[in-house]
Amino acid sequence: MPFEIIEKSQIVPTIHNMIISAPRIARKARAGQFIILRIDDAGERIPLTIADFDRESGTITTIFQEMGKTTAQLSKMNAGESLLDFVGPLGNPSEIEPVGTVVCVGGGVGVAPVYPIARAHKEAGNKVISIIGSRSADLLLWEEKMRDVSDELYITTDDGTKGQHGFVTDVLKELLEGSGSISLVVAIGPPIMMRAVAGVTHPFGVRTVVSLNSIMVDGTGMCGSCRVLVGGETKFACVDGPEFDAHEVDFTLLMNRLQMYQDEEQLAMEHYKKCEREGCQC
Repeated sequence: MPFEIIEKSQIVPTIHNMIISAPRIARKARAGQFIILRIDDAGERIPLTIADFDRESGTITTIFQEMGKTTAQLSKMNAGESLLDFVGPLGNPSEIEPVGTVVCVGGGVGVAPVYPIARAHKEAGNKVISIIGSRSADLLLWEEKMRDVSDELYITTDDGTKGQHGFVTDVLKELLEGSGSISLVVAIGPPIMMRAVAGVTHPFGVRTVVSLNSIMVDGTGMCGSCRVLVGGETKFACVDGPEFDAHEVDFTLLMNRLQMYQDEEQLAMEHYKKCEREGCQC
């Protein structure tokens, strides 16, 4: 059964918001989980984090950035069109329990998946401090949504066009140095950012959780393409994660594996652009 796109909008350049009708998934979805979608029967399956869900309306919200052929193709779709496959919720949900003060760190597109986690911690009675960052002000997303679920919100931009000039880790270090009451840090964003967060929190002994965006195909643990090294053991991000102890993750291996199909992705993108120019079917 096709899954209809209810709403589609561009949040900032190259980053899009899509709300899809998927009542059965919306009924089961929890913070921290993801879906896998396929546009048509000739398309690849790609994982996207669940950025929000509405059980009453039966919808799932996902945020994606144009990175390759499939996300570029997805960005051209509009409300009223349908996706062929939309599978989920997949992965283990975030562990949400009363722990005290939780710092939620979102970098770039990672702000979207950290939002439902921050909301869930707030609903659980925790104090939520959020730090969101981007390269510049025009790439910052979901500021007001994050403010609504946070007791404190800090903004950073690499170029200083909004909030504090610098990185999310700069604010995080200041918070850790100024308070001994932080119980948990949750960080989602580019691997290099998550690795930096782990480096900042480790000396303070603060439990730190990251959500890993490894290459994924089936999402059920069968293909093994999403394997990551955590605490010296091989784990599958799809069924053992996607959240792991940041201090145990081998981020170098993760980043190397993310580059494995770079040449093939470039060829696919070039073919897609050629098809667009010449009006053929991809």
